[in-house]
Amino acid sequence: MSMYLVIRCPGCRTFTYVDSFQRWKLCHVCGEAIDVNRVPVYLDVNDHRDAETVVNQLQAYLQQAGKRDLSAEELEKLRIDYANWVRSRL
Repeated sequence: MSMYLVIRCPGCRTFTYVDSFQRWKLCHVCGEAIDVNRVPVYLDVNDHRDAETVVNQLQAYLQQAGKRDLSAEELEKLRIDYANWVRSRL
């Protein structure tokens, strides 16, 4: 079972993460109250350190690529790559 969900603020589009049982999150950038049930989950991760790393990498990737969001293909690749990485650590 995943412990953390990587999500994105609908207001300022900043990536963040929440505990999988958390229903609301206050955005640390714009202050918007994020309803976790109403935003897409980019990735389920097992550890807060993994979540922090993914958040930073996603933000940097979009900024470097000059994109506003991940494509469906990029999102699927992210999920596959993370699953493979977790399996390789076992």
